[in-house]
Amino acid sequence: MRVWVSFTLRQALILLFPFFLFSCFRNSEEVPLIPPATNPLSREFIAFGVVNVSFLQVLDEPLDEDSSLGFLRRRSLVRIMERRNVRNRGITESWVKIDSNFTDEPDQGFQGWIPEDSINVYINEAQAITASQSMSP
Repeated sequence: MRVWVSFTLRQALILLFPFFLFSCFRNSEEVPLIPPATNPLSREFIAFGVVNVSFLQVLDEPLDEDSSLGFLRRRSLVRIMERRNVRNRGITESWVKIDSNFTDEPDQGFQGWIPEDSINVYINEAQAITASQSMSP
């Protein structure tokens, strides 16, 4: 009985060896991990952000340079409403939909899209305000 089991195991290893060998040489591209789009029903906003570049163009849609809604300056505080990954020339870019009209001054802001790497993200408004105030102009 023991000889039969050893022989069967040896045969199985011989049969499976080519599969293991060829799986190492397979040309497969790395598939980037893309988080799901933000569920708009999850809550009113995701987080807060502070602009970290001198001037930032806010667009009506991601990558649509013809749809400029306005500009934000460094240290501007925004609410992040939605996150979206967009493929541009084979590269995945993260964009966020922001709302800059949540302060005490109504009709001073707008909603639009900006690249996520142009803002620093904070969990709550207090952290964002502190970061904005401590950031150099």
